[in-house]
Amino acid sequence: MPFKIKEARKEKGYTQEELAKRANVSRATIIGLENGSVTVTTTDTLTKIASALDKKVSDIFLA
Repeated sequence: MPFKIKEARKEKGYTQEELAKRANVSRATIIGLENGSVTVTTTDTLTKIASALDKKVSDIFLA
């Protein structure tokens, strides 16, 4: 399932590092979710990333 994190991040003009800091997750998590090497993560992480991007979880994580 391709996540839409990269598209949403670029819309906001954030770097991966900036998004990681805003979401309080590691940059490695952002990279993994963007490139598809990480396909499973916690609901908490999904919520943090979505919130940092001003999106709903379903907007970026569901097909």
